[in-house]
Amino acid sequence: MPEVLVIGAGLAGLACALRLCEAGVDVALHEASDAVGGRIRSDAVDGLLLDRGFQVHNTGYPEARRVLDHDALDLQAFTPGALLRYGASLHRLADPRRKPAWALSTALSPIGSLKDKAAVAALAARAALTPVPRLLDAPETTTYDALRSRGLSDTIIDRLLRPFLSGVFLETDLSTSSHWFDMVWRSFVRGTQCLPAGGMQAMPEQLAARLPDGVLHLSSPRTALPSGKAVVVATGGRAAADLLGTAVPAFRGVTTHYHLADTPVPTGKAIVLDGEGGGPVANSVVLSNVAPTYAPGRVLVSSSVVTGDASEPAVRAHLSRLYGVDTARWQHVRAYEVPDALPSMAPPLGRLRKPVLVRDGVFVCGDHRDTASIQGALVSGRRAATAVLSSLGR
Repeated sequence: MPEVLVIGAGLAGLACALRLCEAGVDVALHEASDAVGGRIRSDAVDGLLLDRGFQVHNTGYPEARRVLDHDALDLQAFTPGALLRYGASLHRLADPRRKPAWALSTALSPIGSLKDKAAVAALAARAALTPVPRLLDAPETTTYDALRSRGLSDTIIDRLLRPFLSGVFLETDLSTSSHWFDMVWRSFVRGTQCLPAGGMQAMPEQLAARLPDGVLHLSSPRTALPSGKAVVVATGGRAAADLLGTAVPAFRGVTTHYHLADTPVPTGKAIVLDGEGGGPVANSVVLSNVAPTYAPGRVLVSSSVVTGDASEPAVRAHLSRLYGVDTARWQHVRAYEVPDALPSMAPPLGRLRKPVLVRDGVFVCGDHRDTASIQGALVSGRRAATAVLSSLGR
């Protein structure tokens, strides 16, 4: 019998099991599904790669840099900016330090006053240069209240930051904790948003490939906790609550639609936002422009809905206005409804990282125990493994 049972082979469970194996612990990792990844799964559909919900990786995540081989993932980068639909035009917006060619269009864009644009620049500088402990020592409010207190007007919040952040936090009220906003903004300023060429599932698969033979057991659900051995519950938050008898964490949901466009869409590698809020789509991107491996020789568009009418006709109509093209001949490929896409990070968060020890011999990890991110999932897995090793006297 193994010394430690890990339940759930998402990023957290894989990170935990891998660290335990590297420490010489006999581990069994059980996953109810037919593949690793948890919520980070990718489907092959008629020659296309479809991630289950729009997801991106950030090279600025310290734990990801430590445990993942970014070179082997062949990361495909997004443009460090966005295209904003406002009026009759798509306006190019970017941090001029990272995208100098877009500096003039950013300065002239109708997103707010020069004061607003200077406030956004100050926001980026604060995130990049302020040590994390100082960011977290600031009074905690909602993201909206923090933005207003830092000199940003409702104009630039509604035209730029609300459309952008709704796709990140999966809520439109900007009610997410200001502490978490500061952490996320810091990761955007310091890292690069990207996709593995083989789909997002390539990340958990890379971790799984490093496990010793016989550790991973797929299609192996566990409905109860065994006694007499250390157990790490690394499932999603809802399943973890069922196994542990604890409260279900609050989650944010999203619906992502995939379409094949009939002609090329010349938006480059930038995400597209609606500065007028005229429809249900929070963000959209031509994925095949960013990572051609997702749709070789074709034009694949991913669009996500956080609130409002997530039906395909409503999304298609909004996309026509958003891109300024006729979408009548676009082929709808698939829609993914992900109700538990991200744990809510509403204030007060208190400690960003919650304890991993539940009771003697029982541990828990996942982004719902840390932060709502790939970084949070990986860190929580490491923290759980460290706690298990301590309990075993290793």
